[in-house]
Amino acid sequence: MDTQLTWYGQSAFKIVTPGGKVLLVENAKDEIAALKNVDLILITHGHSDHVGDAVDIGKKTGAKLVATFDLADAMVKHLGYPEEQAQVDTVGHFGGELTLLDGEVKVAFVRAHHGSGVAADDRYGMRYGGSPGGFVISIRGGPTIYHTGDTDLFSDMALLSLFHDINVMLVCIGDHFTMGPARAAEAVKLVKARTVIPMHYGTFPILTGTPEAFGRELKQRGAEAELRVMKIGETISLGAG
Repeated sequence: MDTQLTWYGQSAFKIVTPGGKVLLVENAKDEIAALKNVDLILITHGHSDHVGDAVDIGKKTGAKLVATFDLADAMVKHLGYPEEQAQVDTVGHFGGELTLLDGEVKVAFVRAHHGSGVAADDRYGMRYGGSPGGFVISIRGGPTIYHTGDTDLFSDMALLSLFHDINVMLVCIGDHFTMGPARAAEAVKLVKARTVIPMHYGTFPILTGTPEAFGRELKQRGAEAELRVMKIGETISLGAG
């Protein structure tokens, strides 16, 4: 079986491995609340459009939380994620790589340039959620996927290709809160991804970046990656790379 990738809008994806393990990367509210079988929930940073229903899904499914140490601590203490599902075996930090699910999945923590406050309640505002990040997810018998999280372009993205052969890059393009199409296209060149899937656009009117503009920028900048635009709710198959 190929690796299956489903996009739920914004930055939320479901990955089903060839062995049938289910990973959620980020969470969109409501759309994935009905999921019953989830093994891992990966969260890049603490903003509500990325945490979404992660706590409720974690409680319902027993899914373990994959996040930086600081973010996991904030989600447990301020949002109520089950502490026993956010232990050292799935919690790490930048530069580290976790081997999970009996080696079927590896997750490397990489940096992002953004923010990471946890919205625990309206009265006291954001709580400390550590530094924002992204993930490089390597699937046994499947592809290596780079989820950028919310980020701007930064030159150290080029270092990823020294350690990982990125088959699929899930890249934010919406502008305003993240990099827009031009800077995202330059990020693709640095990472040397084979296939790019745009995300984090169109959810709100203020996110003005579009796949069309992104495609033009990829061509103008000589990026060799294949552009693949997904529809919300669509599932695609990803080969072994």
